[in-house]
Amino acid sequence: MEDTSTYDSSLYDSSLYGSSSMGTGSDAAAMGVMFGVLGFITILSYVVGAIFMGMMFKKAGIPAWKAWVPVYNAWTFLEMGGQKGWISLLLLLSWIPLLGFIPAIVAAVFMCIAAYRIGLNFGKEAWFVVLYIFLGLVWLIWLAVDKTAVWKPATAAAVPDTAPAQPDQAQPVSDDTTPPSTPSQPSAM
Repeated sequence: MEDTSTYDSSLYDSSLYGSSSMGTGSDAAAMGVMFGVLGFITILSYVVGAIFMGMMFKKAGIPAWKAWVPVYNAWTFLEMGGQKGWISLLLLLSWIPLLGFIPAIVAAVFMCIAAYRIGLNFGKEAWFVVLYIFLGLVWLIWLAVDKTAVWKPATAAAVPDTAPAQPDQAQPVSDDTTPPSTPSQPSAM
């Protein structure tokens, strides 16, 4: 039997199967540009967020410098919204592979609750938190520059009264109408 098949090297492009795992120089340059642009966008959004968070903190009587410290700004934000500040430490656990999303989701839920309460304290409607959930930076800028948003933490809308009303307790009535007697003091002679 004679083998009639022949190997035609023109059917296969050997340049796709290079021996180098680094790729070409243009691939590395494209990756560098991509990481540079993403890094710039990240830094820009952090700076813009810190500026407007500082403005919001200032409206609430909190020093604006707290907005520039990465985890401490979340701590202050949570406390401003009536939550425990230590919940912001859960954001540090979000870097754990495979399980990090759980503390990140918990922290995000508490941040949304804090944003809801902060919005109420600034006189906004309850639906205003939807803007925080989908466009957090827009929510922050809105509260920071809105002249009608005034910090009022003791408003009735911010702290709903859930305790039942207590009736006034009446003083016991006695049948004795005579005034209570006072002990007489001996006179000095």
